[in-house]
Amino acid sequence: MPFVRVMKIEPNIARSFCDLLLPARKIVLAGHLNPDGDCIGSLTGMKAWLDSFYRGKGPVGISVIVPNRIPYYLMFMHGADSIIISSEAPDQARALVEDADIVVCMDLNSLARTEDIAETIRKSPARKIMIDHHPMPEKFADLIVSTTEVSSASELAWWLVSEASSQTGTEIPAECKESFYTGMMTDTNNFCNSVFPSTFLMASQIAEAGIDREKIQMEIMNSFSEERMRLMGLMLKDKMTVYPDLKAAVLVLDQKTKDNYNYQEGDSEGFVNLPLQIKNVEISALFTQGDGYIKVSLRSKGNVSVNRLSRLFFNGGGHERAAGGRIYDMPIGDVADYFEKSLRLFLGGFSA
Repeated sequence: MPFVRVMKIEPNIARSFCDLLLPARKIVLAGHLNPDGDCIGSLTGMKAWLDSFYRGKGPVGISVIVPNRIPYYLMFMHGADSIIISSEAPDQARALVEDADIVVCMDLNSLARTEDIAETIRKSPARKIMIDHHPMPEKFADLIVSTTEVSSASELAWWLVSEASSQTGTEIPAECKESFYTGMMTDTNNFCNSVFPSTFLMASQIAEAGIDREKIQMEIMNSFSEERMRLMGLMLKDKMTVYPDLKAAVLVLDQKTKDNYNYQEGDSEGFVNLPLQIKNVEISALFTQGDGYIKVSLRSKGNVSVNRLSRLFFNGGGHERAAGGRIYDMPIGDVADYFEKSLRLFLGGFSA
């Protein structure tokens, strides 16, 4: 299969997608570490569509795997409660991949992002499909449907299954539409970032189908715990440093603070965007202490490429204005200074 970079879903791409799927009887959908709304939305949406695609075609097993726990506020999506967590069930996850006819990787541009099952996928004889919107996709798959000119993996998957459905007569279930809408909405920060004309067209088509957008908004944006709200206030008051001359700000979330506020996976979602609401702050960083590493989240407005910043200094990458990475072997108390020094080098023209 050719490497395909799409601006829209051409009929031949959807045809290749369906041709790969048709003979399969054991399918794995794989997502990335620290699954966010787009990851879970694209996975559960694709699972719902595949259930419809294979209806009447004999028994087909479809499993969904992500590396670690799903944030609680995403668990309302249809099928989220049956997703396998590979870090908690490594033998089951590997066995499913080893047995699969098809592995579909969603919302990731590198197999490394699947963590525990990355090498199992790489070595598997299964045909592989990638559906993603990040730059520089790794060429590991038989079919790569990839473009950065789209809001999210969920939006890209929507256009893919829409074309595939028109060719095959497959019904697009309501659960599929709801999941893809949720993934797109979260990855655009509720239509604030990375929005294209096609994004509004997708939203219009799904809204016309009658999904409960108000319910989705409530689940995503108004279902946090009291501890999370208080943690957000503390982060802004005591854990944020602003560098006016760099037009930047940094938030640092250490383990002690997480413990004090009963931190749950996903509680810091959106924190990195908050400093960008400050006038003249164009770059924001959130450092979150984890198990053996510090998670890095970077956002920007204007023309600053946090993708490049992350690749140079934070062992990561991503989009031009939204990226992430990791820091190893550094005390959490030193990361703000490291960020400042790295940013000064970066803005001064540093290149590796």
